[in-house]
This record gives sequence, structure tokens and C-alpha cells, in this order.
Amino acid sequence: MELLIIGVLGMLGIAGASLIAPKLRIPAPLLLVFVGIVISFLPFVADFEVDPEWILAGILPPLLYSASVSMPTVDFRREFTTISGLSVALVVVSAVVLGLLFSWLIPGLGLAGGIALGAILSPTDAVATTIVKRVGVSPRIVTVLEGESLLNDATALVLLRSAIAASAASVSLWTVLGDFAWAVFIAALIGLVIGVLNLFIRARVKDATVNTVISFTVPFLASLPAEALGGSGLVAAVVAGLITGMGSVKYLTPQHRISDEQNWRTVELLLESTVFLVMGLELSKIINDVQRDGAGVWTAVGLAAIGLVVVTLLRALYVAPLIASLGRSQKRGEQIKPTLERLQTKLDSAGDEDFEMVRDGRSRTVPARRLSQLQGHVRRKSADIDYFTKKPLGWREGTVIAWAGMRGVVTLAAAQTLPAETPSRSLLILVAFLVAGASLLLQGGTLPWVVRKVQPDSPDPQEDAAERAELLELLIEVGKDRVGPAHVSDTTVTPGRLEQREESEVLGALGAGEHDAQERARRSALRREILLAQRELLLAMRKEARFSSATLSHALATLDAEQIALEMREDAADS
Repeated sequence: MELLIIGVLGMLGIAGASLIAPKLRIPAPLLLVFVGIVISFLPFVADFEVDPEWILAGILPPLLYSASVSMPTVDFRREFTTISGLSVALVVVSAVVLGLLFSWLIPGLGLAGGIALGAILSPTDAVATTIVKRVGVSPRIVTVLEGESLLNDATALVLLRSAIAASAASVSLWTVLGDFAWAVFIAALIGLVIGVLNLFIRARVKDATVNTVISFTVPFLASLPAEALGGSGLVAAVVAGLITGMGSVKYLTPQHRISDEQNWRTVELLLESTVFLVMGLELSKIINDVQRDGAGVWTAVGLAAIGLVVVTLLRALYVAPLIASLGRSQKRGEQIKPTLERLQTKLDSAGDEDFEMVRDGRSRTVPARRLSQLQGHVRRKSADIDYFTKKPLGWREGTVIAWAGMRGVVTLAAAQTLPAETPSRSLLILVAFLVAGASLLLQGGTLPWVVRKVQPDSPDPQEDAAERAELLELLIEVGKDRVGPAHVSDTTVTPGRLEQREESEVLGALGAGEHDAQERARRSALRREILLAQRELLLAMRKEARFSSATLSHALATLDAEQIALEMREDAADS
């Protein structure tokens, strides 16, 4: 009964913090951490402790899965080099540098223990994405931060596992690299298989509620086998989520996707908020453990301050050349864009014949059957160049990315997985908590101010409106092509317009004016055919990356809403 009361009060607290935080102009996670800290020091509240496995194996997989499902695959592919550098290279460098530093500062810790603490402090938290979305920045910044938070947790936890193993036995660098490669490979493979099976099974389940229930099991179906085989359960959950998100439009119905989105949004809020509340509640016990072991709290404060400064500087030192490199890549892309346009013109004029292509002074023939693949590749490459040119990452955007490297959930949970025999274990856990808490408070609290000061690129409403209008014209044209322009009016093929007209006007646009069951069935079948063609166009546009993810998502949501409305009218007519 006591646990039930705590759970109910916790959910009410989460709901209250989510409502109050925007009015106070502070992130809800910060408010929850503060509330948890205050409660933990109340004299009548007992020490609070949660098994870290509940967070690492029970909370993080569904959180990362949900975030990866909603991650735009086109944007993720475009930014993969940047994301992988931040989530792998930067994490490894940070862990090693911090390991050398802490092994020198903390007597008896050793290099392996220092690297373990460095791995704990290296991964960033997804709360930064929530903050930057609210203040309004370039979608590229959001994609980079969101993608980084999806992958760097796994990198840090694999490093932590290797460092703990190294502290107990002699482990070579090649062994560590081999363990890392295996952990990523087997996890990616399992995640791929589970993602495909998820789509295959759920495409055949008609009930939207049952479909969503199945989706709740997917992150665990991916993470648990991966962990059992020595892989990273978080990587497996992320890969399963990316595969699901990429194929959901094609294989899942609008009702299923909307049900997933609504229910998973609730799950995200509860799980993420629970972790931040737990962070605050555990502080009292962590401090008591440090005092009992004889380590000074102020020693932990000093080490945490040093650690936070170092990880922040390392991130800035990494981001600066990264931004410069992206600028050089953008200029190279602009230089080859005319060549791609000429190649595209030749490919379009080739028709169904074999195509002769000259590259690096050598001539080779592209068979007609592969011509469409080459055309798609060239269009995608041109679209990527246009995207990077229109939305460049300069020093302003780099400043936001560097300052948004906050620590959080994984840092505290990972610290508590340190073995009991780890030297100065309670001190290390407190250092991890202080680094996570201070970064959330200092960086999270000032991130909106930093965005206002540096003024990075932000979404352009006029540009977005023009792009949506262009896509709308294509959707209208594909609808006319499917049923014939002389047979149907713009009202019928324009997404979002059908339900805005009176029934008689729609029927008149389709020809016969009889309000009978046969006419309604004909009209519904025609509209379904148009919706199918328009959705196929959106999938093709996503593959070619011709339009932004936001524009494609908006158009897809419009088609989904119209299909659901159409099915509701059919059900009402049948009843």
C-alpha cells in the first residue's frame, strides 16, 4: 500500500511540475530534481535508493526506443557523421582524459577506475533537446543533440563495463576494442531483426490498442537478448526504434501510428520525469554514504567542479573543429552541385536505354535497370547539398551545441553500477551526481539565455510555408494522375480539403448527385485510391530527401487525419 501511495503522489508531482515549470520559465526536469532534493532532506523521510538496473534495463531502453522511433530518418542519415563523432569519438576522448585526471587526483583509484568515472561523466542527456525545441532553433541543432543522446549512452556504458573489467584483471587495448565492436555489432543485428519483426507482426494486428501494447514490449525484446549476448541493450533498442520509425508509414495504419504517438508520449513523460525525481530523492543517502566512508563532501564538490569544467572544455574543443570541417564539406558540396545537375539532366534524358558515365577519366556503362537507382542517388545527393547550404552550422550553432552538453540520467545510474569494492565508491557516486545536477542547473538553466545571445539560425516560417505549398501541388497532381484530371476536381485531391466541403458539393464534384449507398461507396473507394497514391509520393519524397522532415511529417499527418475521417464517415454510414 505504501508503494502505491508513493507512486500516486509521484505521478501527481510529475503532472504538477510539468504544468508549473513553463510558468516559472525553467525546465521541468530541473524542478523535479530540486523537489526531490528538498524531500530527501526532510527529517521524516527515510533514505531513498533505487536499484540502478531498474534505470539501465527498465527505463532507458523504452526512453531511447521512443526517441528513435520519432527521429526523422532523413535528418539522422544526413547528420550521422556529426552524431557518431559526438557520441563515440568525443565520449572516448573525454573518458580517457578524465580518467588520467581523476587517477591523479584521487589516491588509490588507478587508471582503470579513473576511466570508469570518465565514462560515467561523458554521456549527455536528452533534456537539452527539450529545452532547445522550446526556444526555437535550427532543426539541424535538434537533430544533432537528439541523435547524440541516442547513441552516446551506449558508448559510455560499454566503456564503463570494459574499464570495470580492466580494474579486476589485466585487459589489453585490443580486448577492449574487440568488446566494444562486438557489443555494437550484435546489438545492431538484434535491433535490426526485432525492428523488422515488429513491423511484420504489427502490420497484421488490426486493433490499435493491442498494436500499441505490442509496441511497449519491443525495446525489451531488443535490449534483453543483446545484453545476454554481451552486446549493448541500448544500441539494440535504438536500432529497433529507427527501423520501426522508418517503416511505420508504409506498414502501420494511421490509427496505429497516432495511438503509438499519444501513448508513448505519456510513457516518455512518466519515465523521464521519474528518473529526475529519483535523482533528487537519492542525494541525502549519497551524502550520508560519503560521510560514513570518511570522504569529505567538499572534496566531492571540488572534484565535480573540475570534472564539469573539463568535460565542457573538451566538448567545446571538439565542436570548434567539427563546425569548421562541416563548413569545408558544405563548400565542396556547392562546388560539385553544377556537375550533379548536369548528370541529372543526362540521366533524365536517357529514358530506358543504358547510360554511359565517365568518372575519373574512365568510362563505364550503367544498365537501364539500375538507372532509376542512380537517378535517386543523384537527387538525394543534390537535396543533401541544398539542405546543408540552406541550414549551415556556423559558430552560433556550434556554441549552442557545445553548451547543450548536459549530463543527467545515465550519469547517475551508471555511477551506481560501480562494484562495491571500487575504491572511494561513494565519493565517485557523489561526484557523478554533482556533475549531473550542476550541469542541468547551470547549462540547462542558462541555455535559453545563450540561444537568445548568440542568435543561431531558427526556422523560417515563410520558407516552411513555401515548401509545404510546393509539396501540396505535387500531392494534388499525383491525385489527378491516379484518377484522371477530367474526372475529379481539386477539392477531391487536395489533402485536408475534402471534409471541409458540404456532402452535396463533394458528390457533385465527383459526378453523380444521388445520395445513395452505391455513390458513397464509389466516392470512398476513389478517395482511398487518391490517399494511397499521395502517401506513396510522400514515401518517395522521403527517400529522395527532397523536402524537410517537418514538411513531410505535416503532410503525412494531414493524410492520416483525412483517412481516419473517411473511415469514420464510412462506419457512420454503415451503422
